Amino acid sequence: MYQMDLLVQGFPGRAVCHGGLGWSTVTLLRHKDRTILVDVGAFGIRRELQKQLEARAVDPASVTDVVLTHAHYDHAVNFTLFPMATVWIGADELEWAASQPPGFNPLPELYVRELACSKRVKRIHGEEEFLPGLQAIRAPGHTPGHLIYYLNANPVPVLFTGDAAKNRAELLSGEVDASEDYSQSRVTLQTIWHHWRKVAGTVLVPGHDLSMQLDQEGRPQYIGERKAAIAAWFSERLELSTTIDLCAHPGFGAAYR
Repeated sequence: MYQMDLLVQGFPGRAVCHGGLGWSTVTLLRHKDRTILVDVGAFGIRRELQKQLEARAVDPASVTDVVLTHAHYDHAVNFTLFPMATVWIGADELEWAASQPPGFNPLPELYVRELACSKRVKRIHGEEEFLPGLQAIRAPGHTPGHLIYYLNANPVPVLFTGDAAKNRAELLSGEVDASEDYSQSRVTLQTIWHHWRKVAGTVLVPGHDLSMQLDQEGRPQYIGERKAAIAAWFSERLELSTTIDLCAHPGFGAAYR
């Protein structure tokens, strides 16, 4: 049985004038001699990630495995912070990402290059249990080789969807906000629902939202409390800042449950 801690909570939003927020979920799994991170986030979360690891007495050098859902910068670049870890990524995903020319897309070219040549990177071919109790499942669409992960070692299974299902809106609508192949993404959403419904109480951890479970009517219900805010300096004094809450006001979510 794995102990699970959400280190960084994903956020279902996009900056209007500054592109994607890149605030993705980072999860810690621990069991016996395994210390696993499922996705590792973007540059902007490094201090928070360090803080969360220290709070749980986890040394970056003790992380044994980094498991990546896909190669986009906001999920993958921080693998470099864990020098002793084996890095797991889909074989098809890495082949596709490494073949893309530099461009205005979410792929971090230099980090993808390192993933493609590093000896500590292991390629997953999908539909296999590559770590004890952790199964990879093909989930193309958002990226061609995207994988989701099904943790069946716990009494309550956990489904890590990465950006195959970024948020509750995508799960409920059956549509996605960003995809390399929208038709494949729709099929992948059906795959996610299939695995989510297999065992009552299964926890779904999306790429950019709170974790969820299905209620008795089969509707996704959030687990935990959303925390997201920005401190901004609009005044002429450094000690004065304005906190901008990025969470829905109380009761807002209830209308959509």
